[in-house]
Amino acid sequence: MTIDSTLIDTPTGPLAVLAGPDGAVRAAGFTPEPESLLPLVHPGLRGPLRHRADLGAVTVAVRSYLAGDLTAIDAVPVEQHTGGVFMAHAWQVLRDVKPGEPVTYTGFAGLAGRPAAIRAAAAACARNAAALFVPCHRVLRTDGSLGGYRWGLEVKRWLLAHEGRLTGS
Repeated sequence: MTIDSTLIDTPTGPLAVLAGPDGAVRAAGFTPEPESLLPLVHPGLRGPLRHRADLGAVTVAVRSYLAGDLTAIDAVPVEQHTGGVFMAHAWQVLRDVKPGEPVTYTGFAGLAGRPAAIRAAAAACARNAAALFVPCHRVLRTDGSLGGYRWGLEVKRWLLAHEGRLTGS
């Protein structure tokens, strides 16, 4: 099964997106090398990459998001798998965190139904393969600081500022 890939220009650099035959995003990240995302895709969902200039609805959603329609990415289907029920549930919960309304890792654990599982919530962010579409950038440390982000704190800072959470910090 072939996986379609594309690069979309953003103010923080290229966003690489990998999508399955049905258009569901399997991985996304702020890198100029789509092939570097393939190890993030569950082995059962991997395949050879085919570069495309445009991924249709996915590309339209990202461009709309960048143009200010912050909910445009919400309707894009995502397909990523793990060995655990909590991880899949946590990723779905992340998709419900609204732009401009970030949560803390503690708050995220609570929203996922396991308030004491703060480390598991942080692990869900760290193992998320579909950056932007599963918005782990919307999770902050308890003190409000950025915490970590696979694609760099400058990217996380820009995304949060774009969504109205940060102003120039």
